[in-house]
Amino acid sequence: MWTSPRLRSVDCNGSESSGGVEIVVNIGGLRQVFSANILSRCPDTRLAELATQAAENADDLTELCDEYCGGEFYFDRDPESFKCIMEVYFYGEVHMKRGICPACFMDEMEFWGVEVDFLDECCRSNLQEVEEELAEIAERVQSLLEARERVRAVGVGAWKRFQARVWHMMEQPDSSVPARIIAIISFILILVSSAALCAGTIPELQVRDAHGNPTEPQALVVVDTVCIIWFTIEYLLRLFAAPGKIRFLFSFMNVIDCLAILPYYLLLTLTHLGSALLELSNVQQAVQAVRILRVARVLKLARHSSGLQTLTFALRSSCSELALLLMYMGVGVFLFSALGYTLEQSHPDTLFTSIPQAFWWAVITMTTVGYGDVYPKTTLGRCNAAVSFLCGVISIALPIHPIINNFVVFYSKQRVLETAAHHEIQLMDLRSQEAAQETDTRTRKRTYSRTHTHTTIHTARSDTQIPLLEEPSIPTSSSHPSPQVPR
Repeated sequence: MWTSPRLRSVDCNGSESSGGVEIVVNIGGLRQVFSANILSRCPDTRLAELATQAAENADDLTELCDEYCGGEFYFDRDPESFKCIMEVYFYGEVHMKRGICPACFMDEMEFWGVEVDFLDECCRSNLQEVEEELAEIAERVQSLLEARERVRAVGVGAWKRFQARVWHMMEQPDSSVPARIIAIISFILILVSSAALCAGTIPELQVRDAHGNPTEPQALVVVDTVCIIWFTIEYLLRLFAAPGKIRFLFSFMNVIDCLAILPYYLLLTLTHLGSALLELSNVQQAVQAVRILRVARVLKLARHSSGLQTLTFALRSSCSELALLLMYMGVGVFLFSALGYTLEQSHPDTLFTSIPQAFWWAVITMTTVGYGDVYPKTTLGRCNAAVSFLCGVISIALPIHPIINNFVVFYSKQRVLETAAHHEIQLMDLRSQEAAQETDTRTRKRTYSRTHTHTTIHTARSDTQIPLLEEPSIPTSSSHPSPQVPR
């Protein structure tokens, strides 16, 4: 199992070792004795180099450790991580314990000079997941910084800054109060538009036009027009402020927005111009076909709902499970519909006239819907139906748990990534403030030093001069030394 036999290392109170030069290390309170023969198995590591320099009686060893005292090397590092890393000298590989952060463990490995290749395959998967999460966090932080820089752009024209502010307001509802108000208005109008679309199909609310055809009442038409005007203005503002117009036009959510407003203008065109170009019946059919496209407005809710976006991404990540579910259902539908058709042929009043017609019965039976419009009438056919819905329940239940688990994992991961990205932005702002304060302090010190030197030359004999900072007095000349400043 191991690449080399494990040799025993003892603590500093023991006397056993593998011979040769020994070094005593103290890692966060963990004291350990290593032999140079053991450390030489990985000569590129920090401890191997430390043992080599100790054997050569090097004068300065503090570059390799935090402190050296009484023949013991002190390291201010994580002892739990070191217990895993030190196994590379005995086993030739490293195993990461549970509960240790993979990112911090990689920092420890880098500090001790142990390559990632020594990490066992079972632990590299955790490292890969962490690296992907860190990459996503970095991408989110970069996008937030780019959005902030576009808004705070200095040195660009006022027109570009205005475009950046409009884009920031339309795309990030949490950025400001006006952006949140716009998002709330859009969300409400999407619901109102969808409700008006549904209400327009109620026969009691419909009115007759000049040709006797049922149409929507004028009040619902006005509501629909107001919603479309808002959606159009919103889409045009996004298009105007978009940094990349081509990418904006072919984005999925922007295509949905375009499909939500396009049917209204097509209806206007067909209503006012269609009767002059086509027959009235063809115009009415085209109008009914275009009205169906208005249901795309409800998909606009995904832009303002993080839950719907998370569900979409979770389903996308569960494509393999969904494909497996469809495959199970497809095989079951074909098998049980063929059996049902064959077993029901002996009955004179059979409802299974063909295998394709039996597909409908197999689908509603395996999904446990059971409309009852098609049903078996023979005993063997009913047994086939019982087996079909039992298999349907099993085939649906098996992939459901992985899909739900993917949704929970993805949702939790997105929340963690968002929190980590905003936390990283706050840390960057804090570091920037600290750096600015440090720079300002240094500038004030240099300004005070120049002012203090100038004042000392001209008013060295003043008894009222009190320094603000404890600095050594600067002599003005050899003939006129400055007085000592009392401390």
